[in-house]
Amino acid sequence: MNEQEQYVPIENVAKHFSVSISTIRAWVRQDRIPKNTYMKLGTTYRFKLSAVETALVQGPLEATDEVLTTAKPAKKPIELY
Repeated sequence: MNEQEQYVPIENVAKHFSVSISTIRAWVRQDRIPKNTYMKLGTTYRFKLSAVETALVQGPLEATDEVLTTAKPAKKPIELY
Protein backbone atom coordinates (compact mmCIF):
# COMPACT_ATOMS: atom_id res chain seq x y z
CA MET A 1 0.00 0.00 0.00
CA ASN A 2 1.06 3.56 -0.69
CA GLU A 3 0.73 5.55 2.52
CA GLN A 4 0.04 9.23 2.09
CA GLU A 5 1.58 11.70 4.48
CA GLN A 6 -0.93 13.15 6.89
CA TYR A 7 -1.44 16.87 7.40
CA VAL A 8 -0.46 18.06 10.87
CA PRO A 9 -1.57 21.02 13.01
CA ILE A 10 0.47 24.21 13.28
CA GLU A 11 1.70 23.19 16.74
CA ASN A 12 3.47 20.17 15.24
CA VAL A 13 5.17 22.33 12.61
CA ALA A 14 6.36 24.81 15.24
CA LYS A 15 7.69 21.99 17.41
CA HIS A 16 9.43 20.31 14.46
CA PHE A 17 11.33 23.50 13.59
CA SER A 18 11.79 24.60 17.23
CA VAL A 19 10.05 27.92 16.65
CA SER A 20 6.89 29.53 18.00
CA ILE A 21 3.46 29.18 16.48
CA SER A 22 3.62 32.93 15.80
CA THR A 23 6.72 32.36 13.67
CA ILE A 24 4.93 29.73 11.60
CA ARG A 25 2.01 32.13 11.10
CA ALA A 26 4.45 34.86 10.03
CA TRP A 27 6.12 32.51 7.54
CA VAL A 28 2.68 31.71 6.08
CA ARG A 29 1.86 35.44 5.74
CA GLN A 30 5.29 36.09 4.15
CA ASP A 31 4.80 33.17 1.71
CA ARG A 32 7.90 31.45 3.06
CA ILE A 33 5.56 28.52 3.59
CA PRO A 34 3.75 28.30 0.24
CA LYS A 35 0.04 27.59 -0.13
CA ASN A 36 0.64 24.21 -1.76
CA THR A 37 2.12 22.89 1.53
CA TYR A 38 -0.96 23.40 3.69
CA MET A 39 -4.72 23.60 3.69
CA LYS A 40 -6.82 26.08 5.61
CA LEU A 41 -10.27 25.16 6.88
CA GLY A 42 -11.87 28.23 8.43
CA THR A 43 -9.21 29.45 10.85
CA THR A 44 -7.52 26.05 11.17
CA TYR A 45 -4.34 25.21 9.27
CA ARG A 46 -3.04 21.72 8.49
CA PHE A 47 0.45 21.32 7.03
CA LYS A 48 2.24 18.63 5.04
CA LEU A 49 5.44 18.62 7.09
CA SER A 50 7.81 17.27 4.41
CA ALA A 51 6.60 19.86 1.89
CA VAL A 52 7.04 22.68 4.42
CA GLU A 53 10.58 21.53 5.16
CA THR A 54 11.42 21.36 1.45
CA ALA A 55 10.01 24.85 0.89
CA LEU A 56 11.96 26.35 3.78
CA VAL A 57 15.23 24.74 2.74
CA GLN A 58 15.00 25.15 -1.05
CA GLY A 59 12.76 28.18 -1.44
CA PRO A 60 9.26 28.39 -2.90
CA LEU A 61 7.86 25.50 -4.95
CA GLU A 62 5.38 25.63 -7.77
CA ALA A 63 3.32 22.74 -9.09
CA THR A 64 3.53 21.98 -12.82
CA ASP A 65 1.75 18.92 -14.24
CA GLU A 66 1.85 17.13 -10.87
CA VAL A 67 5.60 17.66 -10.57
CA LEU A 68 7.04 20.03 -8.00
CA THR A 69 9.80 22.20 -9.37
CA THR A 70 11.94 24.79 -7.68
CA ALA A 71 10.90 28.31 -8.60
CA LYS A 72 13.15 31.32 -8.54
CA PRO A 73 13.03 32.33 -4.88
CA ALA A 74 11.53 35.75 -4.30
CA LYS A 75 13.01 35.72 -0.83
CA LYS A 76 16.11 34.16 0.63
CA PRO A 77 15.33 30.61 1.86
CA ILE A 78 15.45 30.03 5.59
CA GLU A 79 18.52 28.11 6.67
CA LEU A 80 17.81 25.26 9.06
CA TYR A 81 20.61 24.11 11.31
